[in-house]
Amino acid sequence: MNASEVIEVLDRIDSVGLTVWLDGGWGIDALLGERTRPHDDLDLVIARGECQAARNALAELGFQHAPEVEPGLPARLVLRAADGRQVDLHPVVLDSVGNGWQELPDAGWGLYPADGLRGRGDVLGRAVRCITPELQLRHHLGFSLADRDRHDLRLLARRFGLPLPPGLR
Repeated sequence: MNASEVIEVLDRIDSVGLTVWLDGGWGIDALLGERTRPHDDLDLVIARGECQAARNALAELGFQHAPEVEPGLPARLVLRAADGRQVDLHPVVLDSVGNGWQELPDAGWGLYPADGLRGRGDVLGRAVRCITPELQLRHHLGFSLADRDRHDLRLLARRFGLPLPPGLR
């Protein structure tokens, strides 16, 4: 997905009154204020109760549920357009203090702490909500990283003064 397609998706989401936070590669590029690499998809954190409204809204842009993608719900809802554009919704249950809890496969839960949902970024001059640089780093720990992940984390660390795990220094 390119930056103008990201803006189109965000505008459509905003038009129906939903709140999302950019995550993943576009979330990192938003924090950095520039596109640093190509992106296959757009990752968005969203309240689980708003997934159906987002699905309906994005259907108007040609996005349909891709049920073959694993893991699927409740961990994520992948929407794909015929031309290959993809939006990956990360549904969270928001608790009373604003933490987002993502239900994962095998009865696990991923945490988007409230302070991690306070990130602000920029895509083509448009201010966007995104997860913070610190949360991006935390969400990339504990598994084998692809070259693009290493690239992203090094850029975040340099820009925001974040520590990197020994293998990335």
